[in-house]
Amino acid sequence: MAEKTPGTGHPKGLYVLFFTEMWERFSYYGMRAILVLFMTKMLMFDTELASGIYGNFTAVVYLTPLIGGFIADRYWGNRKSIFWGGILMAIGQFTLFFCASLVKTNMQMALTFFVIGLVALVLGNGLFKPNISTMVNQLYAKGDKRVDAAFSIFYMGINLGAFFSPLICGALAEKVDYKWGFFAAGVGMVIGVIMFQMLKNKYIVTAAGEPIGVIPTAKETVVDVTATQAVEAPVAKKAEFTPQRIGLWAVIYAGLWLLFMFVVGFNWISTLVFSTSIAAAGFIISDPNLTKIERDRVIVIYIAAFFVIFFWSAFEQAGASLTIFADKNTDRFIFGWEMPASWFQSIN
Repeated sequence: MAEKTPGTGHPKGLYVLFFTEMWERFSYYGMRAILVLFMTKMLMFDTELASGIYGNFTAVVYLTPLIGGFIADRYWGNRKSIFWGGILMAIGQFTLFFCASLVKTNMQMALTFFVIGLVALVLGNGLFKPNISTMVNQLYAKGDKRVDAAFSIFYMGINLGAFFSPLICGALAEKVDYKWGFFAAGVGMVIGVIMFQMLKNKYIVTAAGEPIGVIPTAKETVVDVTATQAVEAPVAKKAEFTPQRIGLWAVIYAGLWLLFMFVVGFNWISTLVFSTSIAAAGFIISDPNLTKIERDRVIVIYIAAFFVIFFWSAFEQAGASLTIFADKNTDRFIFGWEMPASWFQSIN
């Protein structure tokens, strides 16, 4: 049986996920708080270019979990995806550290590291982000009323990481050197990965004591915690990747690229985001191995995601336009001491 934390009634696995996610958010939001400032002050990009890069980077960050979740559900499982996602994000942060270290001596190499770092962060985020939150619900038996409170606790970890990271990474970046801001973000991610790896086998288990997030198999054991009997039930088969189906969606994907690039006039990043979002959604929804219930649920998720876009579009202004405004148009002096512009992102 899953161990419970004395005095709370929640499984200890919840707090493993809480701190893992807190450190991941510390890493991401610490980087986000200083990224545009780093581009404008160290890489000498103008604000328009820096904002454009940030916007495109963020768009892809929101795109990749679609693919990362698919990989976890069909092939890797949550645990493996979280581990490698965390490793990639740590690599990305430390690559940005090396980028910032080379700015004054080798700008060309610094720019190369900058691109590699952002790509690693995007790929790592895609594997990590969609998989850790889905494990919270699995800690509890079906119908357990503690689940709502569990997600509130879990979300508190997100907010704590997002609150403290701009204060720490921002202060290091703006008051010491930008490389140390990225370094601190990388250290945070490493702490989260180590904690998860050390504690997952003991605590990330179901109410019946079964491990959560392992590599998917053809069958899974479903345990009725109200009875003492376990039964085997089939789970979804792997997605169908026949040559005909892959060829069809490759043609559709190419058509979407041509449409957005040459007819609509998007840049290549925006074309990538829109084309991949539509093609991936169509590919997943049309998977013949999905049951009707699974397909209906996926469609509902996409409908909800469409409306959420407008909120996140406004929210992500904090990383670009609002940061630039805080840096250039805000009186940040307090009794003669200048507050880092990145600190404004802690007011979430």
